[in-house]
Amino acid sequence: MSVTVKAVSKALPEFWRSTDEILPFLDVWLKDHDERFIRKVKKIFEGAAVDKRYSFMSPEEVFSDLSFEERNQIYVREGIKLGAKCLSSALEKAGWQAQDLDYIITVSCTGIMIPSLDAYLINLLKLRQDVVRLPVTEMGCAAGVSGMIYAKNFLKANPGKRAAVVAVESPTATFQLNDFSMVNIVSAAIFGDGAACVLLSSNEEDKGPEILAEEMYHFYDAEEMMGFQLTNTGLRMVLDIAVPETIAEHFPAIIHPFLAKNDLEIKDINHLIFHPGGKKIIQTVEELFSDLGKNIDETKEVLRLYGNMSSATVLYVLERTMDKKPAKGEKGLMLSFGPGFSAQRILLQW
Repeated sequence: MSVTVKAVSKALPEFWRSTDEILPFLDVWLKDHDERFIRKVKKIFEGAAVDKRYSFMSPEEVFSDLSFEERNQIYVREGIKLGAKCLSSALEKAGWQAQDLDYIITVSCTGIMIPSLDAYLINLLKLRQDVVRLPVTEMGCAAGVSGMIYAKNFLKANPGKRAAVVAVESPTATFQLNDFSMVNIVSAAIFGDGAACVLLSSNEEDKGPEILAEEMYHFYDAEEMMGFQLTNTGLRMVLDIAVPETIAEHFPAIIHPFLAKNDLEIKDINHLIFHPGGKKIIQTVEELFSDLGKNIDETKEVLRLYGNMSSATVLYVLERTMDKKPAKGEKGLMLSFGPGFSAQRILLQW
């Protein structure tokens, strides 16, 4: 009995701006700083390899003194809309009805809502009253792959069932207006908002790439490298400057043993479906794969078009890969990193 990926669909907020259109907002935000610092911040935005960023909020709202409560209310309101939109479109792609779902996992880390998103989706789309639900928070950018791992394990134990993983994120809701640290600035430069849904199945009628294997990798003594601090002004980003270097150090241990367990080497992988954490992380990964004839072009393109949307982003890369209709037998490796510090991996075969 196999578990397959049936469909992937994305949903984007109504607000967006190109990098050039955001620069004037930086002038207003940084008006009390010297010209040298302003030029440095603009250079960070211009060099982030992100051409466009979508947002739950208008730029005027992002660069305003909205309270944590007000920003979180927007996160909840717009997150429910986008979650319903991407789930509905994924079901349509798959030719499924809402009542066909046996399991729903929702993942997010950029706001707080109780009841969680899945409760609202059950009511809006009229999912079955006995649908199993699992909200996943606090796993950051890794949660898209983590959600798929949890869904796969459920489906493996329950043949003939269907599951949805819905990722909804608004990193712009965590922007700190009065924080002029490099962490807040870099985060604002690389992150954007978005949502995505992936449908998985252990029903033999549903065709798609099969999940051959999945595994998590946990870095020791690295809890402080990535995450959020809950402050009176909201969720403040934690992002250690050493993240790319740490990933590079662990990369052989993350990739090669996992593939070896499945009698594979990196040369056997046709599609690298990697989370675009940011320009530096992408450069690090490219350097590691440059001599192997592999590329992460789809990852770079998702970063350019949307920015890093935390847990949802790797699902955008997966959608682009599936849209290319890989040939039978081709293999894909999904990889994302998140707080903990951890790496999450999935091996796919078409």
